[in-house]
Amino acid sequence: MSPRFFFKCLCLLLFSVCVTAAEQPVTEQILTLKSAAEQAVQDNPDLAQIQARAQAMAAIPSQMGSLPDPEISFNAMSLPVKTFDINQQDMTQLGAGISQAFPFPGKLALREQAAAFEAEAATQSVTEVRWRLLSEVKTTWWLIFYLDRAIKLVDSNHGLLQQFVQIARTKYEVGEGLQQDVLLAQLELSKLLAQQLVLKASRRNAAASLNALLDKPANTALRLPDTVDMQLPGIKLENRLYQQAETSRAVLEVNRQGINAAQSRLNLAKQDYLPDFNLGAAYGARASTPSGDKRDDLLSLNLSMNVPIYAAQKQAKAVDQRTSELMQEKYALQDQWNKVRTQITQAYNDYQGAKDQVVLFETGIVPQARQTVASMLAAYQVNKVDFLNLVRSQITLFDYETQYWKAFTEANQSLAQLSAAVGMEEIYE
Repeated sequence: MSPRFFFKCLCLLLFSVCVTAAEQPVTEQILTLKSAAEQAVQDNPDLAQIQARAQAMAAIPSQMGSLPDPEISFNAMSLPVKTFDINQQDMTQLGAGISQAFPFPGKLALREQAAAFEAEAATQSVTEVRWRLLSEVKTTWWLIFYLDRAIKLVDSNHGLLQQFVQIARTKYEVGEGLQQDVLLAQLELSKLLAQQLVLKASRRNAAASLNALLDKPANTALRLPDTVDMQLPGIKLENRLYQQAETSRAVLEVNRQGINAAQSRLNLAKQDYLPDFNLGAAYGARASTPSGDKRDDLLSLNLSMNVPIYAAQKQAKAVDQRTSELMQEKYALQDQWNKVRTQITQAYNDYQGAKDQVVLFETGIVPQARQTVASMLAAYQVNKVDFLNLVRSQITLFDYETQYWKAFTEANQSLAQLSAAVGMEEIYE
């Protein structure tokens, strides 16, 4: 075998492999609700920056509870400026000193305590943002699920109306129908196409929002599963959900830690009436006299403190400030608790209402509408029902089926919002 022939065979083999690989269908990954939530918690940049902030806040308490850094000094005292001779004068000395500031006992502990409460509040903020993110992800996921169902319903009704057009055209051709029936069916087909365009645009926008929450490019293709669990669970009583939220909702704990921090800052402001201290020591080394006599080295000790003589304009005003801040935090907690209960009640009512609608559509309205369409179609084919009533019955069925999926979606969205409002998943009976 010649080298040239071998090279051609190798090129043909590589080309066939590449073509085969290109023809292999790419399996599009299905994004389940669970995987969407997991990806958001892992990759969402907003949650990541809140976590980084909490980590930064956790490093503050130990800093606030530490003494100020000591100060070291070096000096030359009583040095003759004419000669700069350290042996000339008895008072001349080269010295080194150290000083340390000491806040009044208890102040450092209060500063560290206030910072620790703020760090814990930041940690709880991470939990609150996480629940808010999960609620938003689930709500958007269910919106896309509904739009997919609605688009499929449009496609299905488009096919049925095309069959109606064919039936109407056939009856018209044999002299048993009217041309206006054909035109009416074609008009309804055009309306469905317009509705399909709106639904697809909404679907693209919702997918872009979900991709942003998952930290993906906005135009990334998303495919959701075709089927989901259709059971809508029972949930706990409203008052029981209140009780759970009071201990589990992170935003309430953020406010409680804010109250604790404000109380610590108030106690610290009251401590500022007391002085802080500064303790220092310096050692002065003296050179021998010109005649060779040795001079004694000198040790200096120093204790100083600040005197709060402007307490009425400074410390007293600081206490007033911290007192008002404490009341602000207490009012904020009460306001937040009212908001949490409102969120729970709204999500609770929305879920119960949507769930009742799902049952009504599933067991009554949709089956009856389907029977009506089937009866109308059979009657129209034997000229017992006019075409307008047949088309209207099909459009009514389409509307009811769309409302069914919308109610089912809203029920699941309300569950996601209710879990976030309570701050835990254990909301079911």
